[in-house]
Amino acid sequence: MRALVVYCHPRPGSFTQAVRDVVLARLEAAGAEIRLVDLYARGFSPVLTAQEHEWYEDESINRTGIEQDVEDLVWCDTLIFVYPTWWYGLPALLKGWLDRALVPGIAFLMPDDSHSDIRPGLTHITRLGVFTTCGASWWLTRIVGAPGRRTLMRGLRFICAKRCRTTFAAHYLMDSSTPESRAAHLDKVARKMERFVGTAKAPQAVSA
Repeated sequence: MRALVVYCHPRPGSFTQAVRDVVLARLEAAGAEIRLVDLYARGFSPVLTAQEHEWYEDESINRTGIEQDVEDLVWCDTLIFVYPTWWYGLPALLKGWLDRALVPGIAFLMPDDSHSDIRPGLTHITRLGVFTTCGASWWLTRIVGAPGRRTLMRGLRFICAKRCRTTFAAHYLMDSSTPESRAAHLDKVARKMERFVGTAKAPQAVSA
């Protein structure tokens, strides 16, 4: 298993970091090779520039400036996102990573004379995981439409392997969370990861 974990949170010591650590621990227990992309620590720029937009469909040059991100995407067979949900969607930094790194020729194939729509390009990715936190409640998030979850679990899922295995966990009402609710959620993340990667036995979950 080659797991790429894309982590997006601005503050060290956050609960999202604790979730990330549980995810990493379960991957290690499964014997996975792991690459961690910490977008804030890396100082990744989410801005798709005018030059990048001009080059976007030119597969001979559209990887310029994102070579490592493209190499990571080609390398992995398991892709996991850990981030906080803000305004029901993805943080700007994570959305910008999708905008810049998921280029034609890598993430998907553009329409051509034989195909009227895009085609999947990440068919080597057989596992897709999403772990997030939400300030809103579950029902309010669902009423709004959960655009962040849809982007990853539907939009991105479409360009992965046809039978890509998925897992998702969110701690809702994060702003009024308690030590008990946070600990319970970390246990939930651990159980989901164990099923997701097939670990029979893993170390104890990291506490909040």
